[in-house]
This record gives sequence, structure tokens and C-alpha cells, in this order.
Amino acid sequence: MGSPSICLLTALLALVSWQAIASDPSPLQDFCVADMHSPVLVNGFACLDPKYVNADHFFKAAMLDTPRKTNKVGSNVTLINVMQIPGLNTLGISIARIDYAPLGENPPHTHPRATEILTLLEGTLYVGFVTSNPNNTLFSKVLNKGDVFVFPEGLIHFQFNPNPHQPAVAIAALSSQNPGAITIANAVFGSKPPISDIVLAKAFQVEKGTIDWLQAQFWENNHY
Repeated sequence: MGSPSICLLTALLALVSWQAIASDPSPLQDFCVADMHSPVLVNGFACLDPKYVNADHFFKAAMLDTPRKTNKVGSNVTLINVMQIPGLNTLGISIARIDYAPLGENPPHTHPRATEILTLLEGTLYVGFVTSNPNNTLFSKVLNKGDVFVFPEGLIHFQFNPNPHQPAVAIAALSSQNPGAITIANAVFGSKPPISDIVLAKAFQVEKGTIDWLQAQFWENNHY
């Protein structure tokens, strides 16, 4: 193989490798405060003119020290991302407070654009994630106050409070300004319009009536 071909192959491999390890784009300046009113469509948000930027673009009185009311699955995720703090644009990070009622859970879900690192502040949690096909291996752990656990990007994961009497609270950091969340049950059984019950009955190997019953339920969102 000639020298130009080797150089071209090396460049292509470098580009592929960069795409493989990248999450949010790396910033090319000190900051790029999101201009929420810009008509320009980019991956993320266009930058607000720096002369209009002030400290409030990097601040939110989020009251993350305040307990939240939980929903019927027993959790409440209060996410602070670029939509709440425009200064997070291009910085590749966000944070969430998660409240768990006694026996409450943050049900199986994924973050398509972020790895999550969770710190338990109060209570006890049973947490875990499942690897991709074909192994679908469960990695799980019981966390106590002060423990930390990592959920790799894109993998299905969950948290459950096994204590029937005491709530739990955690803080999670995520490696994206907008990590996204796909709650598995909500997406599969609560999509709009609904997925064909024939398709789901075949996939889950159950009677069509079971799918119809599941699709008739109210699949509440716990991300606020």
C-alpha cells in the first residue's frame, strides 16, 4: 500500500475513533451559552453573542436540597440540563436530584446520550444495569448512604428503594448537556400512536389481551 493510501487510512481511522469516544461536542471557546431563540438549527444550540451573556446564564435557584413529591411508581427525577441553565451548552454535563418514596423506584430506562454517576445521599437503594445482547448480564448492587455507582451510556438501568418505611435521595451527574431518558415501559406500552399489539404480543410471547391491558394503563413520566 502506497504512502498516500496509508495516510488516508490513518486519517479515516482517527475520525472513526473520535466519533466512537465522543459524547457531546467539545467546546472550542470558554463558553457557548445557548441562544434559545436563534433560528439556526445545530446539534445542540447556537451560541448567544458573548456581549449579552451574564452570570444568570450559568445559574438556577433549583432548590435541589428540597424534597420532591413522588409519583405512582414512587420517584421524582428533577433534571437540571441545558434547558434550565443555558450556560451548560457544549459543556457536556448535567445533574439531577432523584427522590424515592418507600418501596419507590426509578423504573428501567436508558440515557441515549450520557453515562450517569449516582451518589446516594440518604437511605438505601438497590441499583443495576443490564448489558447489551446477546449476554444481557445484570450488574447490581445495594447502595448505602455515601455510596457511588456508575451506569454506562445507553444501557438499561434502574434504582429501587427496598425500605418500606424510609425514603431515599440521590444526586446524579450525567455526561451530556441533554442526556435524554427513555423509560422502557412508557416507550413500549405508552407510545403515541401505540405499537401494534400483534407486534408486542409476539415480542413478549404473551396473549394479545395482556398487551391490550398494558397499553390501556396510564404510563406516568417521573422526569420533571
